[in-house]
This record gives sequence, C-alpha cells and structure tokens, in this order.
Amino acid sequence: MRHSNQVAVVGVTGYTGFELARILLRHPNVVNPVFYVRDTGGAKCLAEMFPQLRGMGEAPLRQLSVDAIKQSSAGTAFLATPHEVSAEIAPELVEAGLRVIDLSGAFRFKSAHTFKSWYKLPPPHESYLSEAVYGLPELYHQEIAKARLIANPGCYSTSVILAVRPLADAHLIADGSSVVCDCKSGASGAGKEPRRDLHFVELDENFKAYNLFAHRHTPEILDHTGLPEDRVIFSTHLLPLARGILSTIYITLTQPQTADAIESVYRKFYAGGKMVRIWPAGSLPELQHVAHTNFADIGFALDASGRRLIVVSCLDNLGKGAAGQAVQNFNHILGIEEHIALQ
Repeated sequence: MRHSNQVAVVGVTGYTGFELARILLRHPNVVNPVFYVRDTGGAKCLAEMFPQLRGMGEAPLRQLSVDAIKQSSAGTAFLATPHEVSAEIAPELVEAGLRVIDLSGAFRFKSAHTFKSWYKLPPPHESYLSEAVYGLPELYHQEIAKARLIANPGCYSTSVILAVRPLADAHLIADGSSVVCDCKSGASGAGKEPRRDLHFVELDENFKAYNLFAHRHTPEILDHTGLPEDRVIFSTHLLPLARGILSTIYITLTQPQTADAIESVYRKFYAGGKMVRIWPAGSLPELQHVAHTNFADIGFALDASGRRLIVVSCLDNLGKGAAGQAVQNFNHILGIEEHIALQ
C-alpha cells in the first residue's frame, strides 16, 4: 500500500537536490524519506554525504534502483534528475502508482515538438506530456492536488509568469506591445557540473548576458502568460552570486492606470496564497529579501502617464524556483497548507 507522505527522492547530489533534502528532512508530515543516487560513494545515510545535515535524521541513502522504489511503500517520488533521466523513469513510477514531482524540464510542455526543439533531446511519450500538470500552485493548485505527474516550473519562468499573468488575465497589457523580461540569476541556476564559465575567476567581478533568444524557459513563459513569441523579449544574465533571481519586466498598459489599481490587481490575484508577497506601490523587492526562502516578491513602479509599468519580481532560484516550489506542490498533494515546512 502506498502512502503519499512516504517519499523517495531521486538525485540529491546537485544544488537543487540538496535543497530539496534539507526541506524534506524538516517537513513534519514526511515519513521515512529515502534518497537515491547513482553513486553513494560508500555512504549509507544522507548525513555521511552531506555533513551539513547531521542531526536532521539518519535518512537512508541508496544506489538508484527504479525497481526498489516501485517495490517500496513510497507514494510520492521527487525527481531532481537531468531531463533525459526524468523522461525515462517518471512514466515507470507513475504506472507503479506513485505520484511524481519532476524538477527537470521533461514534462513542462504539452507538445513533444516544443520539448524537442528547445531541449534538443528526444521527447517523453506524448501521453505523459498531455497528462502532466504544470506545477505552479498559484495558477493550478486544484489540478496539482489530483495530478499523478507534476512538472515543476523553471526558475526564470516562475519569476516572469508570476509577475505577468495577473496583468494578462486582466487585459491590461497593450495590444501589439512588447513585454521585455530582463532577468538575472545566481550561478547555482546553471547546476553543479564543472564548467569554465562558472569558475570563480570567471564569475567574480563579472556580469554577462547569455542564451539570448535561446533560453529553454522561453516556451514556459509563452504558454502560461498567453503572450505570443513575437511580443516577448526575454533576456537572461549571470550574476556573480550563488543564488537568487531578479526579473525586471517592462510593460505598456492598454490605458492609464493608478498605482493603487495595479496593486489591487496583484493582491486580488494572489489573495489566499502564502508564497507570493506583493509590495506596496513604489516599493521594490531585493534578492536579500527572498534568499533561502520560498517567497516570490513582486513590486512595481508606474510612470506619471499611468501607462508605462515596470515590475520587479524576485525569488530564490533553489527555493521558489525549484526545490521549495516542489515541496509546495507536495503539500497540495497531501491536502495540507501549502506553506508547511516552507516558512
């Protein structure tokens, strides 16, 4: 018999996987978590691999075996694995009766062509693409609660969608205008694999743009804001810091608005949620306000004409942009308050 609060975590050696482990080990509703990696290095429990976790429980660390997960009583599996690995093992676990929360990009799109063209990898089976629910709780919490397969959003995508979607739904974005999403991220967003451009001497005292018109999070933004590709300019930059995303978004409004009206749109859209914090008109969030949290902070400035709007959206790319959001989705599966273990 499977129990949703018994979890299997696949992939814990990366930054996101470690953050996920740290949150789950303090989660009051999680029972007997087991962590799986390709190479345990002889370690029998997670604290042997990560001394930072000593005193947080002796969670078992095992060599990855999909069969072992299927034969266990785990009811939920988190996959903090590369896209191609998730595409291979998620369907097996779903068919074995587990609820799967996948932190890769493998199941974020309904179209196999979209995945293949942006990720340059063979797509997962289309039946699972059509079934997967996009794991942004502020938009889809009802679907997430019932889903067998949840596709955790990308970090940049989360910051942009949360900022733009309320305005798009309220039809406040001027027809034909461009929405410029100017985004910056800390280096942990690029993962843990060694790369020359991520070496300390390359990052320190440096700041650069990358993947312009080619970033994989672009189609997520298009899908979940409803904006066409020719109206979205999405630029990404690498900051010389470990974690955090700050997105500055430039929008032309359909007609003049007051600051109070814009603030009201955001507050009404996110009313009842715990994880999106709307700042008072004219106040702007900073990375230090969201670091090591699962909050997404949104502030804005409106020009004197009432038509030119700049929105600033901040989050921790390992928190609300990845592991924290995965646990927020897990809380919806359990039917408990979404902020449990995240505040």
